Amino acid sequence: MIATATQSVYDIKIKTLQGQPIDFQQFKGKKILFVNVASKCGFTPQYRALQELQDTYKNNLVVIGVPCNQFGNQEPGNANTIQEFCEINYGVSFIITEKIDVKGSAQHPLYAWLTNKSLNGKQNSNVRWNFQKYLVDENGGFLDYYFSITKPMSTRITKHLK
Repeated sequence: MIATATQSVYDIKIKTLQGQPIDFQQFKGKKILFVNVASKCGFTPQYRALQELQDTYKNNLVVIGVPCNQFGNQEPGNANTIQEFCEINYGVSFIITEKIDVKGSAQHPLYAWLTNKSLNGKQNSNVRWNFQKYLVDENGGFLDYYFSITKPMSTRITKHLK
């Protein structure tokens, strides 16, 4: 039996790190890669590769970093600290959202959709650690997810962007 998505990623509301609403509808026609990020993690250098991915595939892809402090308290900073860290250390210019919970009782609706087959219509998953990646297609449909060890420029991801 095939599950059908009960909502679209375009229906979900989230804000930028600066508190401005993000309208995912503006990204129709492009794939979106959501990544739960943290500034004090062994995978933090992936920020640089995520920026490279965004720059390389800017016509087909939007990278969105989603700060989360649920794994080893590795994202303790506030909005200003996170923004400054990303820009100064990694030259990040892609969108960074407000800090949210990606699992548990306070899970943000974005991650409820990304991790729940009954909502995304395709697959259940659990966010295991920082820098897990979720790819959404150009029509707002769930495509796939990748564990933290998958590098942003991996062919597992880039094959969907060519």
